Amino acid sequence: MFSKILIANRGEIAVRIIRACKDLGIKTVAVYSEADKNSLHLEFADETICIGKANSNDSYLNISRLISAAEVTDSDAIHPGYGFLAENAYFAEVCESCGIKFIGPSAESIRLMGDKVQAKKTMHKAGIPLIPGSKGSVKSKEEALRVAKKLGYPLILKAKAGGGGKGMRICHSDVRLISALLTAQSEAEAAFGDSEIYIEKYIENPRHIEVQIAADNYGNAVYFGERDCSIQRRHQKIIEETPSPAINKRLRKKLGEISLKGVKNINYSSVGTVEFLLDSEGKFYFMEMNTRIQVEHPVTEEVTGIDLVKLQIRIAAGEKLKLRQDDVNIKGAAIECRVNAEDPDKGFLPSPGTINFCYIPGGKNVRVDTHVYSGYNIPPHYDSLVAKVITKADTRSEALRNMDRALSEFIIEPIKTTIPFCRSVINDPDFKRGKYHTGFLSKFFDNQEE
Repeated sequence: MFSKILIANRGEIAVRIIRACKDLGIKTVAVYSEADKNSLHLEFADETICIGKANSNDSYLNISRLISAAEVTDSDAIHPGYGFLAENAYFAEVCESCGIKFIGPSAESIRLMGDKVQAKKTMHKAGIPLIPGSKGSVKSKEEALRVAKKLGYPLILKAKAGGGGKGMRICHSDVRLISALLTAQSEAEAAFGDSEIYIEKYIENPRHIEVQIAADNYGNAVYFGERDCSIQRRHQKIIEETPSPAINKRLRKKLGEISLKGVKNINYSSVGTVEFLLDSEGKFYFMEMNTRIQVEHPVTEEVTGIDLVKLQIRIAAGEKLKLRQDDVNIKGAAIECRVNAEDPDKGFLPSPGTINFCYIPGGKNVRVDTHVYSGYNIPPHYDSLVAKVITKADTRSEALRNMDRALSEFIIEPIKTTIPFCRSVINDPDFKRGKYHTGFLSKFFDNQEE
């Protein structure tokens, strides 16, 4: 097992990783930018080291400074969390070349699944169904029009190296397709340094279903059920739950087994998530694979009793999976609401600033993963996520009642947050019945969304 891990991240995920390390008896190093000098993760780590200015490129995305921090503190592993460099194959390679273990899959796996076009080809060879689309990236408007004629509208443009909704455009006509292609290419270049775009048939009103997996270095792999991540705004997840109201036992087994087939096909080793679109007829299609711990991993932990971050660390340390598929039991239901420092009444405008008063909800079956506190200043430089509220119960309806109660107790003043918006969603009659899809939130925006 590792003796010391450097956490190459910030915010709630840094706190989460430090807690897992402490439970495993591993010392931790917290890095921080000048803007994060008062962040909570610095209080909990064994050592801290400043790695640069507020700009991410000068700190959390600066590979040389992170490696230097690991070497100066004699860390034998780096945990990237999610975001920043978590899915950067080059960073994984640099870590390994410096004798520092990257807590995640191999650089080869990251690179393969990070290329969305190649990932689809690879998974298709493993027998996983794909959404009909272009065979590769589309270079010109003429090529895009040929693809459109073959597939028919509606279509969706996606960035080859993308994620988080960047470079995505939905098209219903030739005119829209041509204009959207140029815009998507420019956005992809700005976000990922790669302007390549591919085209897929757009599945209208699908559900976004992801399967949590874990695989070790010895060919063992298990799945931990699915998460329903369909409640999204501009392709950004807001509310997640498990089990999905749309998945029965038979389909859960089918999704899990085909996910394992895919990860074994690429000799994957770590935790990860295989993501699918599920249409109204129960047909599913591979979307992508995330080669990291997910923001929404807590809901899976709550219904399985498995600490996924500890498991990720153990696998990276070379341990064999002690779990077998029959050992994984899903009990009850869990739901997660992301609390962002944003003002829903002003188009979800970021709401950074100082928190004068903060009260974190508690009680039975309530979990809050956060890094904020009274007096904390939310910096404007990073993602607006400030907390995740997770509730569980024997039934979905009970978990939702627990969530409504927890959100009603959560106070962050005077910062504007998405708490009231989340309460509106979970109390919506259709949501309560489990009748929702990826376009569900449009009903809350007077047709202004998307």
